[in-house]
Amino acid sequence: MNSEDSQSKPEKTIPVIEERLNVSVQDVEKAKVRVSKQVHEEEVTVDVPFVHEEIDVQRIAKNISIEAIPDVRYEGETMIVPVIKEEIVVQKKLVLVEEIHITKRKVEEHNPQQVRLKKEEIKIDRTNNADQSSI
Repeated sequence: MNSEDSQSKPEKTIPVIEERLNVSVQDVEKAKVRVSKQVHEEEVTVDVPFVHEEIDVQRIAKNISIEAIPDVRYEGETMIVPVIKEEIVVQKKLVLVEEIHITKRKVEEHNPQQVRLKKEEIKIDRTNNADQSSI
């Protein structure tokens, strides 16, 4: 082979082919959903207890001689307060004139009240497009 022969031959081109994929996403509406909310109100009666304390005071006559001033004391829920006076006789002595008994007790009363309560209700409606299959 001489150099002229190799230069005179035409060159061949071999094409290199590559396939490429183009992917895209298209939104398709298949159904519609409608959400609605209703608020219902109703009147209800609630019983609300109210607690308060009342004091009962009793005066108990004693009129007895004592040697010393007694202290305030408690018997259960009752507080006993001694009331004394001095009497002058030949000698001075203490006389328990009376005791005051104070009792505390709880009283519960019921006072019905009208209260308005709200209640929400959710409704969902789904409609399919005629030309699409269901979801």
